[in-house]
Amino acid sequence: MDYAFSKRLQELPPYLFLEIDKAKRKARQEGRDIIDLGVGDPDLPTPQFVIEALNKAANDPANHRYALDQGMPILRQAIAKWYARRFNVQLEPDTEVLPLIGSKEGIAHFPLAFINPGEYSLVPDPCYPPYKGGTIFADGKVHLMPLLEKNGFRPDLDKIPAAKLKKAKVLYLNYPNNPTGATCDLEFYCKAVDFCRKNNLILLSDLAYSEMAYDGYKPQSVFEVDGAKDVAIEFHSLSKTYNMTGWRVGWACGNKSLVAGLAKVKSNLDSGIFSAIQVAATAALEADDSHIRKMCQIYQERRDCLVSGLKALGWKTQNPKATFYVWVKTPRGKSSIDCAAEILEKANLVATPGVGFGKYGEGYIRFALTVKVEKIKEAIERLKKFR
Repeated sequence: MDYAFSKRLQELPPYLFLEIDKAKRKARQEGRDIIDLGVGDPDLPTPQFVIEALNKAANDPANHRYALDQGMPILRQAIAKWYARRFNVQLEPDTEVLPLIGSKEGIAHFPLAFINPGEYSLVPDPCYPPYKGGTIFADGKVHLMPLLEKNGFRPDLDKIPAAKLKKAKVLYLNYPNNPTGATCDLEFYCKAVDFCRKNNLILLSDLAYSEMAYDGYKPQSVFEVDGAKDVAIEFHSLSKTYNMTGWRVGWACGNKSLVAGLAKVKSNLDSGIFSAIQVAATAALEADDSHIRKMCQIYQERRDCLVSGLKALGWKTQNPKATFYVWVKTPRGKSSIDCAAEILEKANLVATPGVGFGKYGEGYIRFALTVKVEKIKEAIERLKKFR
């Protein structure tokens, strides 16, 4: 017997990465040599010292029981110390920090704590899909803020319609940005904080890519703005910084009421992060930044190789200062889906169509720097047929 999906589920757009994965599997089953520059899953290994910390903690029976919903004190303290060291931002570990089973689940669950049916989220477009999905699951509505190249892929807050703004509850920001690779400065964050204070909005900052930066650039936290903690919550993840995507560990931090609301939702939905993973995450955060420096050098070399190769072929793109994504205009005015499909079919190369991140992503494709330089060079050779 077939059952109809709920209206909430029916409202969700197709999750693009699942469709890409299907196409990849089909191509590989056909025996084709695929170069995957699609989903942003690091190919670099988790640092060995983190693995060793996990192994030791996993052998301790004390870590085999239910974890604390609030997260282990040692991890919350490590997060607070990391923020102080990295951004010169002070956080109270007991009330302003909440470990998560990856930042994705926290971002997706956050609207359940604060959005009432019919209230709006102000969501950048293109964007990371859970911003929209979490809002829909909370019976909220999504107002899209176009991220346009002429605006540096930043939303124009002054163009949000007054009727939507009056009913809005949350403003989502993500810099360094997925999928565009764009960045912002403290001046923009200052404007966003003032905007949220004036309009009684929650500012949700997704800072997952803060440690993937190049050419001496250092991304900033919204909490470096005076008073930002009055209106903001910020999400971070160890997935990209320490190549721990499969480990599922991240955190939310900031305004204690916002953190408490998310914590209440999570206490009804999960039982915390496996304690051994929390111990390993603590080891990662307490280490020096030698791993991060090495990681950024690797990705910068890959970025330079891909961008220079694409430009030599006549493709239009820019050198991103952060993230491990390259956002590229589709050649010859092709739609993003047609372009990605043609690249896969003719060049055995996986890229992500920009429209999968929202309608304003149309006309672009996203490449992820998740293969070695040798493979990127080969990918450029394969793309020559598209000149």
